[in-house]
Amino acid sequence: MPETIYKKSVLEEMIEQLDLPEYVVEKTIQRYKSLGEWFNRENSSFKDVDIKIFPQGSFALGTTIKPINEQEEYDLDMGCKVIIPNFKSLFTQEQLKEMVGTELESYRVAKGIKQELEEKHRCWRLEYMDEIKFHLDIVPCIPLNIDMQSVYKKQLEDAFNYEELLNKSVVDAAINITDDRLDNYSIISQDWNISNPEGYLKWFESRMTTGNFGLYNRSSITPVPIYSRKTILQRCIQLLKRHRDNMFGEDDSKPISIIITTLAARAYNGELNLEEALINLLKNMPTYINPSTPRVPNPVNPNEDFTDRWDTSEGKKLDLEGNFKNWLLQAKVDFYNLLKTESYETASLILNNKFSLNIDKSFLNKKYISDKQRNVTSLPINPPKPWGDAY
Repeated sequence: MPETIYKKSVLEEMIEQLDLPEYVVEKTIQRYKSLGEWFNRENSSFKDVDIKIFPQGSFALGTTIKPINEQEEYDLDMGCKVIIPNFKSLFTQEQLKEMVGTELESYRVAKGIKQELEEKHRCWRLEYMDEIKFHLDIVPCIPLNIDMQSVYKKQLEDAFNYEELLNKSVVDAAINITDDRLDNYSIISQDWNISNPEGYLKWFESRMTTGNFGLYNRSSITPVPIYSRKTILQRCIQLLKRHRDNMFGEDDSKPISIIITTLAARAYNGELNLEEALINLLKNMPTYINPSTPRVPNPVNPNEDFTDRWDTSEGKKLDLEGNFKNWLLQAKVDFYNLLKTESYETASLILNNKFSLNIDKSFLNKKYISDKQRNVTSLPINPPKPWGDAY
């Protein structure tokens, strides 16, 4: 039998351009491991304390994409979990943040990082300004205590009815984080904000449904995702984020990644074909936006609504809800046009205008038919804009 020739799809070609360059991935891993080793070094102030450094956010999920503007900064969100029994009865949120900040400052000096350590409400920001513009946001945190775990477990069961193994793994990963906007920030208190980025990773991994690899393991320093082993769901999210970035740029009204990621993961139904999965996601994502609050609940924290800004005065002024729904509609039109066209010129136009991607001409020549060959005298230079002429 003749050997089947594999033909790369246009979506796969796009993803190759969206993935982080290998040198950026390697630099990210180096910096991440370096910081973990620093906290566990012999003369660290945490020398006798169990410390866990773990990645979170899009890098941990494997959904990071290159910025459209190559001068933009890369970023990595990390957690620094300090494991001391009965911590909240001994220390304040402020003290925890200062403990972690002290070590980060000594790391900055030792590594010759010129940019000052920057304090944010919930984290510390470490800026690298060498060959790659890069910053780390490090969130000080502690494990959620046993008493609160039981309450949290019941909330998850009531809200989402996950199977027991997933529910337990999500609960075990829950943390308390610091926030200097809270009234009890500087006093001993049991009432700290709950967060669960590792639990979200567990949930997201359960939604991928394909592959047998984990995004992290039980070691004290968690490995970053392996980019060469992407799943269909991760690839779809990368494509959706690129369309969003091109459509909104740096506009404050742009849809946020956590909502895109959560809705896409909920809508994913285990499709093994990238094109089929993407079309189904765009069709089904709106059905997972609830008509009332929580509109898009955090899948590992039913008390948190990812759309909480939509109904604020600022959110209404920016029309966050309208922009999100309009973006979904526009993405559906643009991806449909790209996937259905047979024209070289139309495909090139869509890739440039809707994704800021300049796909290699040799690839497009093999994939599409030139309009000259098809005797077409006019091009659809304005693909449909279902919500106005601004895009």
